[in-house]
Formats: sequence, structure tokens, C-alpha cells
Amino acid sequence: MDWSPEQNSRLFYQTRQRRPLLDRAEGIYLWDIKGKRYLDAASGAMVSNIGHSNPRVIEAMRRQMERSTFGYRLHFENEPAERLAAVIASMSPVGHEKVFFVSGGSEAVESCLKLARQKAVATGQGERWQVISLSPSYHGSTLGALALTGYRPLTEPFLPMLRRMPKIPAPRCYLDRDDLSAEERGLRYAELLRQKIIELGPKTVLAFIMEPVGGASTGALVAPDAYYGRIREICDQFGVLLIYDEVMSGVGRTGKFLAAEHWNIRPDIIALAKGFGAGYAPLGAMIAHDDIVNAVLDDGGFQHGHTYAGNPLCCAAGLAVVQEIIENDLMVHTQQVGMLLKAELEQLMNRYPFIGDVRGKGLLLAFEIVADRETMEPLPPDWMVYHKLVEYAYRRGLIIYSRRTRNGIAGDHFMICPPMITTQDQIAEILEPLKASLDELAAELKLPMGRNAP
Repeated sequence: MDWSPEQNSRLFYQTRQRRPLLDRAEGIYLWDIKGKRYLDAASGAMVSNIGHSNPRVIEAMRRQMERSTFGYRLHFENEPAERLAAVIASMSPVGHEKVFFVSGGSEAVESCLKLARQKAVATGQGERWQVISLSPSYHGSTLGALALTGYRPLTEPFLPMLRRMPKIPAPRCYLDRDDLSAEERGLRYAELLRQKIIELGPKTVLAFIMEPVGGASTGALVAPDAYYGRIREICDQFGVLLIYDEVMSGVGRTGKFLAAEHWNIRPDIIALAKGFGAGYAPLGAMIAHDDIVNAVLDDGGFQHGHTYAGNPLCCAAGLAVVQEIIENDLMVHTQQVGMLLKAELEQLMNRYPFIGDVRGKGLLLAFEIVADRETMEPLPPDWMVYHKLVEYAYRRGLIIYSRRTRNGIAGDHFMICPPMITTQDQIAEILEPLKASLDELAAELKLPMGRNAP
């Protein structure tokens, strides 16, 4: 059947909003069919870690396509999956020798939950089932992952269908107004986990899940250093498994292969996706400690799986992605370029007093717009700032990513997360249209401008 771009789309996603038809992509840029170029300062949705149309990855996929594109895991093992699992295990914390492949982040998180639960059952701790998470947070769109998610617009329609899991406040210390030091604030937020475990009954708590660097729900949130070690201690004290959701922060995005490395933390189970397949193929993974996997396999096996798990074509792409990151030293590059970009974003606070906070690590960065920097009061939700600034930037050929900071119903944060291959010179290409878009926003909404304003 013939099709043309002028026809009504038969696709539907979140809204009726239409976008230009994509023609091609290369490096950190994409072009529509009319020739307009866009700079991908969001890496899609923090996915395209090594940029678009990388020839090494494309060639690896081509070679694999000539051999096989699918072999069901119950019938065959395949070399790309085995090689990729070996590489990932070698880059994971000591003892994390087992990898379970999936097709994306929601599947990775669901796998972590199921493995944790089956480990409890296998070791005679069947009363453990409650998984504590943070609010706000985002862990995926499936019902199991939504039960962990703290983001009201996404969860409320489905509450009757969910077994909701307990929450504690995310360590959003930048909103606090007290006399505590950063370390004291971190310990105070970590203490909330201990209190919640005691409240629920320690023998009923299975796991605690968190993003070491926040994703879409909290906008690249980084807790004080003290928080991470204390959380690990509390989990150990009560026999609670610590799960790190590194779907967004993993595979080099923060300047380390795993964000956990910034604090020398060893989670029990880790979820990866997004930058793992890097936009070339649907790919995610669960990494788990040997002791957990062995307990489950010894008890009859892991009662879980997905049809495309360990798909040879996807794993060939993932292996090439990881090799590209390692051999081109992109994690060090990400740290260097990320520090420069973050410093430039912080400089914007002089020009725009309505930017209340800049945060993140590596090239997982965000800034938050507020009504008052002193109180961090958000702008009125009906101003739709989180939507407007994205549109202003898009018209200028700059792609950024936004969400609402305060549980999805108020607040406005914007993620600036270009691919790990972004150069120092390309930072200016991000800042110029971003500043023009902020100027337009300020003019429309009559927001205050600082001393560096024109």
C-alpha cells in the first residue's frame, strides 16, 4: 500500500502532536526530510550515548545479520550474547558474574524485582515482598515497574491495577532550607529508609531500588556523598537487597561505566538499558551477584524470560557500542566535556535568575526553572513551562528533554544530555539556541533577567 508524508498518521503515542519526518542522522545531529538539522542534546531520551550512525556498530550489525538475526535462547546459545555478557561482567562490581539480557529498561527493572523475590523464596524468606522506592522516581512503564514509580500522572490511572510499593522521599537536598551540611542532609535522607524498614517490619522488606543519579522524574538528581554509603549499610543491616536502576545513568553516561562507581557502591542487582543498545537495537540487561543467581537456579530455575532475550543481532550491536566507548576512552571524555557543559549551564544562572538549580554528573545534566530561587517555589503549572521551552528550542533545531519535577504535577526541569561523543566546540552549538529559547520564554512570561541580560 502506498504511503506519503502528507497522509494522516496511523500511529499514536502519548498525544496528537506531530513532528517532522526523520530523514537521516549522524553523530550528534539529525535531519528531517526538508533538510532542517537538529542537534540532539537529549540523546533521544538519554539513549544515543555514542551518537547516531556509528559505522562500527552498523558494520557489526551487518556482519551479524549475514549470519543470523534470531536464535531462541532455549534452543541455542550465541556468540554475541556470550561475548557481551563477559565484557559486562568484567566491568561490574566484584562477584557480579551473571547477566540476564532483556529488550529495554522496564523489562530490566521487572527482571530485578522477580530475581530478588525468587531469591527470597529460594532461601526461606518468603515473607519478604515489599520493595521500597523513592518519590519522585521513575522505573518503567509496565505495571510492576509503575508500582515502584513515584510520578503521579503516570501512576494514577492504573492505581486500581497496581500492588503499590512503599516510598520514601528522594534526597532532593537542593529544595531544603536548613542549617545542615550536605553530609548531614544526606544522612538524614538515608535515615528515612531505616525508619521505613522498621515501620513495615524488617522481615517483610525485600529490596530498596534507586537511581544513583536521577533520571526523568528528578532531573539528574545527585545526592550528597554520605547518602550512598549509608543506604548500603542500612540494606546490609536488615538483609535488604539494594537494586540500582542504572537504565539511564549506566554505560558511561556519567563518566563511569556504572554511576555506582562514583561512590564505590556495590549494589546487589543492577538494571541497564537505554545507552546499552544506544539507539541501534532494543537492549537492556540485569546484572546480579553470583550468590543471588545461584540460589535461584539451585531452587528450580529463574521463572522469568522474554522472547528476545539475548538476541544475537541486538547483542552484536551492544558489544560494538561498549567497545566503541572503551577503545575511544569516551568515559574520560564524558567527564571532561560534562564538566565544561555543566559550568556553562551554571553560568546561565547569572543571566536567568529563574534557573534555580543545575545538577548532574558527566553528560547526565539538568537545570530547573523556578519562580523564586531563594524558596525554590515552582512556576504556576498552567504556564506549561516544561512544554514551552522544549518547543522553543526545537524550533531552533535544539532537542532537549523535560519533565515536571514535583511528582509530575508541578515544577519544570530540563535535561541536557548530548551524546558522549560531543566535543568542546559543540557545547557552543547547544548554548546559543538554548539561550535564545530562554530569552523567548522570559519575554513571554515576563520573567526576571539578570545582570548579563542584553
